Order: sequence, then structure tokens, then C-alpha cells
Amino acid sequence: MAAAWAGLGKEAYDRSYSDAALIQRIKVYFLQQKGSLARILFALTLIVLADLSQPLIISQGVTLVANNPDLKVLLIVAGSVYFAAIGSWGANVIRRRATSRAIANIVRQMRTDAFEAAVSRDMSFYDEFSSGKIVSRITSDTQDFAQMIVLVTDLVSQMMVLILLVTILFFTEWHLALMLMIMVPLVLGSALMYRRIAREVSRQASRMLANVNGNIQESVAGISVAKNFRQERTIYEQFKAVNQQSYKVNLRRGLIIGLVYPTLHILAAFGNASLLYFGAQSVISGAINAGSWFLFLQSVYKFWDPLSGVASFWSQFQAGLASAERIFALIDASAAVQQTDNQPVPEVRGDIVFDHLRFQYSNKEIVLPGLDLHIAPGETIAFVGHTGAGKSSIAKLIERFYEFQDGRLLIDGRDIRTLNLAEFRRHLGIVSQTPFLFSGTILDNIRYARPEATDAEIERVAHSIGGGEWIAAMPQGLLTDVGERGSRLSMGQRQLVALTRVLVQAPSIFILDEATASIDPFTEAQIQQALNMILARSTSILIAHRLSTVKSADRIIVLNHGEIIEQGNHESLLQQGGHYAELYNTYFRHQSLEYIESSKTALKVIKR
Repeated sequence: MAAAWAGLGKEAYDRSYSDAALIQRIKVYFLQQKGSLARILFALTLIVLADLSQPLIISQGVTLVANNPDLKVLLIVAGSVYFAAIGSWGANVIRRRATSRAIANIVRQMRTDAFEAAVSRDMSFYDEFSSGKIVSRITSDTQDFAQMIVLVTDLVSQMMVLILLVTILFFTEWHLALMLMIMVPLVLGSALMYRRIAREVSRQASRMLANVNGNIQESVAGISVAKNFRQERTIYEQFKAVNQQSYKVNLRRGLIIGLVYPTLHILAAFGNASLLYFGAQSVISGAINAGSWFLFLQSVYKFWDPLSGVASFWSQFQAGLASAERIFALIDASAAVQQTDNQPVPEVRGDIVFDHLRFQYSNKEIVLPGLDLHIAPGETIAFVGHTGAGKSSIAKLIERFYEFQDGRLLIDGRDIRTLNLAEFRRHLGIVSQTPFLFSGTILDNIRYARPEATDAEIERVAHSIGGGEWIAAMPQGLLTDVGERGSRLSMGQRQLVALTRVLVQAPSIFILDEATASIDPFTEAQIQQALNMILARSTSILIAHRLSTVKSADRIIVLNHGEIIEQGNHESLLQQGGHYAELYNTYFRHQSLEYIESSKTALKVIKR
């Protein structure tokens, strides 16, 4: 429960915007819909005129019928009211269609902007912040913002009604109209009291919804682990707690927002009663006739609804502004990776230099205190070391997913901070420890790295690995659906798809964070074949977990707390009897054929 409350706090990238600043940003989206807004304004004008004409027609009709009780006059009055209502209905259809189009276009553009901002964020951003909460900003908050657009169109309509009604009231009976105007500041002041608290509870509701979305996404993504450890009840209870907290926050928000209208209605009822009494006195004294009094009362009744809408608008508007604030905070989030230039990168040889490079994730965690390393073009480097030694960090810095704090990282003699990142990354081939596959076919996933690759080219590359036996083993070959995140394939098959994707891409720099999962010997042989094909073509950075991968490297770099303590090939490092030899005996030795054969012999002895 405490964790649920903690989720109501701000994200580190959240910002506070004034109402004026938010409205200025929102105005940009509205100006892109000038055509629809013009139609909405035209329709609103017709609706207001048609609705306000009805009490005017009835007022004049009362006077005419009183002076000349003729059936024709009565039919003309009734027909006029009917056609005014039809006109209002037709204009409302135009308004709703134009409003729906404007809302759809604005939400689409805002979601596009938010999604573009999200995908352009650095990897460090996703390490720090929940992806479920980011998704909530792009989906739920933009939908809440759409409700605010409806409020805006309603506000315009109500303002037009108010202006016309005040004019009618003053022309009908200015003494009573002045009495009515005295009530206006009281109504507006009461509504504005709720403004600040409405904004805050709306923020909390949005954050809580993000918590719910994040919890659901994490639970569904990890459902296999939960089932393996029989923790379905645990994740259910966790969701139940978060959902209950969401219920409480939304209930509080609903109560606060819901208090606005009852408060305003009480004030309106007091005003109506006062005007009814003083208006009746004016009719009795002969100051105004019955028709004028009827028109005034009808106008007063119509006056309170738009005034209440305008008054309560800012309280309800805060929900939309709170959503807009969260969306713009995502769009405006500062990038951790800062490029100093945008130089084109037509080709990459793969010469990599770390020059006194210092990197840390936080002020308390220095990962690389001052790395000096030169990787020659076409060289294959394997990084080994205990967990936390800095192996993956080096790869992520080459990928330019993180910002280093000091020193330089040179690619072909050029500072990586001066390169066009999109062009540079086209020359990188990356296979992560858990290869990620998108929903679709194997063919789609292989083509992902190079969309222009033909089916024939992809098929040729795929069949170059193990004679294509891994493809033949698939139910529909390259057209086999991989499932969500590649769930229908084994880990080894996912690695083969990922490596084939890199082969089709033909990158200048290859980065492999090798998986540790057990793979059958046949699949491992195919993976090694694909790996060797890639290594022969590129500068390769291997974060190695298999002995076969380590042995294939031109140079092995042994890391300890971000510093290079040993380097050389497999045989020379073993002969030194240092840290690598310790790692070999701890992690790699059991993968060697000699170890496997000796283990089999020992097992036979034990069985005897």
C-alpha cells in the first residue's frame, strides 16, 4: 500500500506549467484545425440564435394571443418554435461532426508528438522510468485531453449564450438585470475556489492510472515467471492494492469535481427566487407586462446554466490541463545524451578509441573511472569479468545509449558526440542478451534491420547458416509467426533470427551481449557459424558468456571495477594464472570438451 501511495509522486522529468503556458502550447494544436473550428463556430452561432429565439417567439406570441386570440396566430407561433428547434438540431449535427473531426486530429497529432518524443529518449530514460507509465501518458492522458477539447467548444457556446442573454435581460428589464449581475461574482468566486484543488486531484488521478497501467503491463509481461513460481495470487493481490488505491483517488477527485455544480445550483436557486419575487411585484404594479416578465424569467433560467458552465469550467478544465502537463513533460524531457554536432556518417571502418573515458550512472556509482582502450578495425574483442565490471556499459557507450562524463570516445578518429546518431547507428549491429523479436513473421524480423532487403536476399542469408536446416524446422519456414516478443521460438531460435538480421544488415561494428541460457549443441553450432560469419566482416565487441565465443576473439579484455587488469588471447591469459584463469575455472571450464568428458567418466564411476 505504501508503494501505491509512493506512485503518486512526480517523475523526475515532470514539470510544472502555468495555465497560460499550457494554453499557449495547446493553442498550437487548435490552430492546425482552423477549418473544423470555423465550422464549429458557425454551427454554435446558429444553435445559440435558434435556442434563444424560442423564448422570444413565445414571449411575443403570449402578447399577440392575449390581444388577438386567433387560432392562426397560435399556429404561427407554434410553427416558428418548431422550426427554430429543427434549426438548432441541424446546426448541432454540424457542430458534433466538426468537433469529432477536430478532436480526432488533435489527439492523433498529440499522440504522434508524444510517441516520437518517447522513442527518441535515451536508454537511460527507460532504465529509470516505468514503460507502463510512459504508455499511460501517450494513451490515457491524451484521451483525457480530448475531453477538455469538448469543454472548450461548450465554453465557447456558453459564452455566446451569456453575451446574448445579458443583452436581452437589460433590454427587457434593466432593474432586474442589475440585481442578477450582483450574483455573478459570487458564483464565479465559488467556482474558482475549486480550481487549485481540482488541478491537484486530477494530477493524482492521472499518476494513479499510470500506476495501474504499469502494474498490468509488468504482470502480463512476467506472467510466465509468476506461474513458474506459483505467484498468481501474489500479483493479483498487488494489482488489487494498486487498483483499490486508484479507486480512492478517483473517488476523491469525483467528489471534489462533483461539488462544483451543487454549490452553483444553490446560488442560482437563491437568485431565481429573488428575481421571481421582485419580478412578480413589477407585473402586479404594471411596470412590465406578463409577456416581458415571461421572457425575463426564461432568459434568467437559461442564464444560470451557461454561467454555471463557465464558472465550473476552470475546475473541470484542470483535469485536461493536468493531462496536457504530463504529455508536454514527456515531450520536453531533457535528453541525457547530448550531441555537439550532427556530422554525416556515410561509412564506418570500425576504429574505436576510449581516451581516459569516465562514466557513471549516478554520483555514487562510478562504472568506468578512466578507460583507455584502442580497438582496431576488424578486430574482435571479448570482454570478460564479474558482474558489475563494466562490460555492458562499454557496449552501451559505443551504441551511444548513455552519456559519459569525461574523456573521449572516438569512432574512426571522430568524437562520437559530433556524429549524426541516426546515421551512425545504421552501421551498428546489436544482439542483446535476450534477443527481442517483434510480433510478425521471421522474415519481418530479419528485414527489420534493413527494410529494403528483398525476400530472396534474406532467404539466401538465412540458408547460409547450417544449410538452412533451422529454417526448414520451422512450421512455415521464414513465414512462421514468432508470437509476442518471439514467445513461439526457443531462445536459440531467437538468437539465430537476431544474428541473421545482423548478417543481412552487414554492419561495420557488431556488438553481442551473449545469452547465458542453455542451448542444444546443434543450435549452438549454428549460432557459432552465424557468429563467425559476422565476426569476419566487422569490428566486434563481445560480452562473452560461452567459452567458444571467448576463444574466437582476437583479444580478451579482463575487467575489474571498470579497469582493464589483463588482456591477451585465451592461451596466454591462462598461462598467466591471473584473474582470467580464475574466471575460466569458475565460469568457462565446465564448457570445455575436456571437462565434459571427465565429468562423464566420473559419473560412470559413481554409477558403478
